[in-house]
Amino acid sequence: MVAEASSHSDKQAQRLLRLYHLYRLSVGILLVLLISSNMDNQLLTSANDELLRTGSWLYLVLNILLVVFFENTRHPTQLFGLALLDVLLLCVLFYAGGGVASALGNLLIVSVAISNTLLRRRIGLLIAAIGALGIIGSSFLLSFSHPPSPNDYLQVGTHGALCFAAALLVQGLIRRLEVSETLAEQKASEVIGLEALNALILQRMRTGILVLDELRRVQMANHSARSLLGSAHLEGCLIDEHFPALVERLELWLSNPTLRPQSLKIAGSGVELQPSFIALDPSPQHQTLVFLEDLAQIAQQAQQLKLAALGRLTAGIAHEIRNPLGAISHAAQLLRESEELSSADQRLTQIIQDHSQRMNRVIENVLQLSRRQQSVPQRLDLKPWLEQFVTETREGATERQQVHLRIAAGDFTTLMDPNQLNQILDNLIRNGWRHSAQDHDVAQVWLELFIDAASQLPILEILDDGPGVAPDHQAQLFEPFFTTSHQGTGLGLYLSRELCESNQARLDFKPRQGGGCFRITFAHGRKQS
Repeated sequence: MVAEASSHSDKQAQRLLRLYHLYRLSVGILLVLLISSNMDNQLLTSANDELLRTGSWLYLVLNILLVVFFENTRHPTQLFGLALLDVLLLCVLFYAGGGVASALGNLLIVSVAISNTLLRRRIGLLIAAIGALGIIGSSFLLSFSHPPSPNDYLQVGTHGALCFAAALLVQGLIRRLEVSETLAEQKASEVIGLEALNALILQRMRTGILVLDELRRVQMANHSARSLLGSAHLEGCLIDEHFPALVERLELWLSNPTLRPQSLKIAGSGVELQPSFIALDPSPQHQTLVFLEDLAQIAQQAQQLKLAALGRLTAGIAHEIRNPLGAISHAAQLLRESEELSSADQRLTQIIQDHSQRMNRVIENVLQLSRRQQSVPQRLDLKPWLEQFVTETREGATERQQVHLRIAAGDFTTLMDPNQLNQILDNLIRNGWRHSAQDHDVAQVWLELFIDAASQLPILEILDDGPGVAPDHQAQLFEPFFTTSHQGTGLGLYLSRELCESNQARLDFKPRQGGGCFRITFAHGRKQS
């Protein structure tokens, strides 16, 4: 911004300097024409014709040389020297032309005024003072050869005063002009900044935004609109050719703006969008603003709100179910210990106990979702923490459950709540054991910790050698109550992802040959201020 203001000021100074050069050249040419055509005998009262002729030619030649060699001068000393030389030469011409009786005094005043557009404050007033002294001194010298009249004294004083008045007036106008230009530059910079901010906001919005003219040609499209519509280049295109379904909904809206437009599905990507339209009335081009909402995101937000309400509701129900469920489980256990039961009845009591335990796990998970505490991330070195965690996990595992750990080289410091990380890994390891046991006698899980080459973020992968996850089920893995096991609750993976996101981490499923892979991408180890 400062550089732009400085550049603008330099350009203005160059324009004023060119104007000053042009003025001096014009004066020099005019004087030479006057003396060459002998009109100076009629227009000027010359005290020294030879000095006037020599001075006029000298004034023109010197100014031509100054224009050639000092066309773009910027140094204040050079500008002062240029103005001083001009005033002194005009004072000589003023003397040679006969003093106040000639018109050369007016040229001197104009020259002082123009030079004050380039010079500031005292230096400009110094030029005015030199001009005024030149007029007074020349008139004083002329008074020895030509006795002055009382009117001459008045004209001399008036010319001297006009030199100072012209200098002060021009400097005042220049200061006011500079203030106005500075204010205009600030306002222009603010407008440019706001335009850039608005453009950035539009590009970063998740809602797709299109601006259409009266011919339904796209004049502006943000990044989300191009992504949702699956087209990298939309500006200048007619939507009639590419998105007829959107045109159909736009025409229905134009016929009745109170109707809510129906959603549309984009061919190829399968994304379902909800369009809405706003007419830009003041626009001379009859523009229409189009908003495109991804219904998948809307459904996800609604799902989150629904789950939050469901969590509060089920938390209250769970408290009421847990006590009777505990009594049922305990009674089934006592009944099973009775020696009078047949093997078939004992099998039924075992079924009661198994399903009671499963219901108890569901209640535990629901209660955990409803009363989940706020995460408290802290700086955590994953390498020693994982080694300790794997040691404790192996101590609690059975003979047919194994966990392996592989750690690459690197800095694995991150921000994470260790208690919630313990809960996440416990869910994922038990999930891996369960899948591995479907194909092998010994269930195995591998933990691999490394640094991602692209993002330089710590990555932890939990791998198993089970049958993997069917492609149709992969998109639903993290949905609540979705499970592929008859014994699972469908809340473990959902809860694990929620805990990861509350710690600025990300949990994803990566399909691979020969098993499944869950990847945790941790945040950097810098604490947010």
